[in-house]
Amino acid sequence: MFHKIYTSMLRAAASPKAEPWLYTLSFCESSFFPIPPDVMLAPMCAVTPHRALRFAALTTLFSVLGGFFGYIIGFFLFDWIQPWLATTAYWDDFLTAEKWFDKWGVWVVLVAAFSPVPYKMFTISAGVMAQNLLAFGLTSLVGRGARFMLVALLLRWLGPKILPHIGRWVNAIGWATVAALAVAIVIAALTGE
Repeated sequence: MFHKIYTSMLRAAASPKAEPWLYTLSFCESSFFPIPPDVMLAPMCAVTPHRALRFAALTTLFSVLGGFFGYIIGFFLFDWIQPWLATTAYWDDFLTAEKWFDKWGVWVVLVAAFSPVPYKMFTISAGVMAQNLLAFGLTSLVGRGARFMLVALLLRWLGPKILPHIGRWVNAIGWATVAALAVAIVIAALTGE
C-alpha cells in the first residue's frame, strides 16, 4: 500500500506541475486535507536537490497561509462544521488540541507545526479559542519552517541516491508510523491528555 503511494509521489515529483501541486497540498493540509506535504516535498528535494531549499521555503509559506485559513474556519465557521467534525476521526484530535491550548497556550502550535500530529486541528482550535493571531502566525512559521527545512536539507544532502533505499523500506516505514500513531493515541487516551 505505502509503496504504491510512494511510487505515485515520485512520478508526481518529476511532473512539470509538481510545484503547484506541492504548494496546493501544503495549503490544504494545514486546514482540512489529511495528507501532509512531506510526501511530495521529500521526493522533489531528492530528485532536484539544488532546488530543495526553495521547495521548503515555499512549502512553509503556503502551509502557514493554510494555517491562517484553518484559524479562520475555527473562528468564523466552527458552529457550522462542529456537527460534522464530531462524527469524524478528527474529533478526538480537536478535543486534545483544545486541552493543550488550555494548558500551554499558543506555544502548542510550535510543537504541532513541527511534529506529525494533525496540524490542521491546532489551526482550527486556535481560531475557536481566539488565540493571538500574531503569535499563532510566528509559531506556525517557526515550526513549519523547521520541519520542512529539515526534510529539504536531509534530502538535498542525500540526493537521488536515497530514492531506491526509501523505495525498499517505504512499507516498513509506513506501517511503523501507523503503529507509532496508534501507540500515541492509546497513551493519550490512558493518560487523559
